[in-house]
Amino acid sequence: MLSTTIIIVSTLICISLIMNLLRLLRGPDLPDRILALDTLYINSIGLILLFGLYKGSALYFESALLIAMLGFVSTAAICKYLLRGDIIE
Repeated sequence: MLSTTIIIVSTLICISLIMNLLRLLRGPDLPDRILALDTLYINSIGLILLFGLYKGSALYFESALLIAMLGFVSTAAICKYLLRGDIIE
């Protein structure tokens, strides 16, 4: 039962990843593309966590945490660059 649910949810997350990729490529504005990139890595984290549940390994949870930290820092850096034009002051 749980494996069937994980497969269905993984399929839905893959569909949302494709939709995020389309928004990233066709975004009308730069903030829309940044938001699509942010949502893309959040959905990737969810997919990695589901795969970790499916396999029963804790290694995937640690990699999802690492991707979450890197994604937060990169989103903050991109937004700072967009607002000020410089990352390091």
